[in-house]
Amino acid sequence: MRLFRHFITVVCVVAPFIANASEELLQGTWEGVLVGDNAHQKITITITGNSLHFHRDTNFWFETTITLPAGKDPKQLHATIKGCPPSQGDSIGKVVRAFFKIEDGTLTLATLGDNAEETPNGFEAAPNRYELRKVQPQKKNTQPPKTK
Repeated sequence: MRLFRHFITVVCVVAPFIANASEELLQGTWEGVLVGDNAHQKITITITGNSLHFHRDTNFWFETTITLPAGKDPKQLHATIKGCPPSQGDSIGKVVRAFFKIEDGTLTLATLGDNAEETPNGFEAAPNRYELRKVQPQKKNTQPPKTK
């Protein structure tokens, strides 16, 4: 019984750190594509704190607030849409559920689809799958321009 209590204590202490590690790994700007998109349109996702900005073009972008439910395998991300272009206005308030993994510097993010309760069998079976790589922030030139 003592061993079981120690195990429960370890799980309760370690679980928040694992969740925070996932959240920290996601932070930043990611660029990539929707797998299977023949047009190869660039997707940019920027995650800062619990905000996620998804951008494809001026007519397809979303400002969201995200949560990372604990205890999900694979890891999940729930994004509540807070802002979007007028053409997508009926999306405000909707929750987009996705699952993700980060391997070898690549973020694979896959949507669960409308009303899906469970994660599809593998990332390849997801309705939409994005593969993105982290973009290093551009360093701002703090030096004044040189004059001739």
